[in-house]
Amino acid sequence: MKQMLASGSYYGKLMLFIGFLVAIPLLVLPFFPSEIRYAPSFLVPSIISILLGFSTCAFTYKRKSDKDISAWQKPTQSGSLPVLFVWCSGFVFGSIPFVIGGQLSVIHSLFESISGWTTAGMSIVDDVHSMPGIFLFHRSFMQYCGGLGFILMIVMFTHSRQDMNLYSAEGHSDRIMPNLVTMSRRIFSLYVCFLVIGVLLYLICGMDLFDAICHAMSALSTAGFTTKADSIGAYGSFAIEGVTILLMLIGASNFAVILLLTEGKIRLVFRVTEMRFLFCLIVVFVPLVTFSLASKHDFGLGSAFRHALFGVVATISTSGYKTMDYFTWPPFAFGLIMLLMFIGGSSGSTSGGIKLSRAYFLIRITRENVISRFSPRRKVTSPHYYSVRGRMPIDNSLIADTFGFVACYAGVVILGTLLLTLTAECSLYDAFFEFSSALSTVGMSNGLASSSTSVGSLAVLMAGMLLGRLEVLIVFVGVATGVHKIRQQFANRSKS
Repeated sequence: MKQMLASGSYYGKLMLFIGFLVAIPLLVLPFFPSEIRYAPSFLVPSIISILLGFSTCAFTYKRKSDKDISAWQKPTQSGSLPVLFVWCSGFVFGSIPFVIGGQLSVIHSLFESISGWTTAGMSIVDDVHSMPGIFLFHRSFMQYCGGLGFILMIVMFTHSRQDMNLYSAEGHSDRIMPNLVTMSRRIFSLYVCFLVIGVLLYLICGMDLFDAICHAMSALSTAGFTTKADSIGAYGSFAIEGVTILLMLIGASNFAVILLLTEGKIRLVFRVTEMRFLFCLIVVFVPLVTFSLASKHDFGLGSAFRHALFGVVATISTSGYKTMDYFTWPPFAFGLIMLLMFIGGSSGSTSGGIKLSRAYFLIRITRENVISRFSPRRKVTSPHYYSVRGRMPIDNSLIADTFGFVACYAGVVILGTLLLTLTAECSLYDAFFEFSSALSTVGMSNGLASSSTSVGSLAVLMAGMLLGRLEVLIVFVGVATGVHKIRQQFANRSKS
């Protein structure tokens, strides 16, 4: 058996892993004995996925799994197709429990599953209080695993020379350990520890155990699914809001930065450009939002600061949690929130958006360009930034990658907005906000995403969530790679 799994296809191993994850919610049944009737809802997709995984591994027995991935290709090319495959498989099998359990229709189940795995947190559940506990746990658990990433978790158990390509293709950039397996296990252990700490802190603040587990998983994954209709604001507790802010900041930080922090390398952490930029944005935006809220709403500076701090952190981390309705905010404050929604958290974190690093590069490159126009021609500059690996140059390659990604991101926003105006027959502003929220995996909704939304609109939003979680280009490259392989197979068959 071990030899079969070791030499089996990477795709088979991914299917086995998904089957295991789908079965995890069954562990909460002892706490909800009346919901035992929902056990088949999770057993069926879990068993199907595991059987498909074993069948694939057995079919490719004694073949090198590395042949599934071309070694000569770039990491994004060689790893994009398996990454896209495992995420799409997760979407499908994660949606089946809702269908079998009679909770949602097929398309609504797929939407909820995609929103969960991608950590978008955009929900179409009309009454979250009426949903059984096992399904509420399933939603939060999908977000917790989706925040970490399928590949990061599976490389803990595999030993393939292509693991690094897959790890990079999933959007993880920095490595501070030479051994990827060791590093992934360290990151997973840390996030389990953070989860336990978060649950304990929530319990101390007065939240019940089940809600504490669900909210800790969602906050760490910067996702946003909640067990309350009014989100974190339903508790009306500053202490609970403080714990949520702490967990969201951890989730919005680069995995490699978290490793440095736990090793006590505080000076190195605050030297990283992304972390400095993150706290600078919080320091600048919180007072601006505070005064805007205080001038328009009937509460003092203290209450305004409380809502502003939570809203700024929730948005820049792309979690989408709220203490009050953001759509009641003054236009100036809401505009600042939308700007943070596009920026997002750190690269290699659980957050969405264009990422802090790219936003910083855009500002830095623009600044250097403006300064160069007023400087002597012979003046030579060497712009740089600091990552966990130390000082890094902002060279032409990095500039091209940054502008290329931002251009693609903007193009997707425009296309998605226009498609949403057609399918939902809504205003341009409503379509722009809804699709941007899905693409940035923030999950805030102005009401377009609901149980009455058309299939076409849901499809556009689902595509946006997938593109946002896998950072646009990975999806494009994965689809192109898949099409190329299919064409090659047809060409080989025609020759033979």
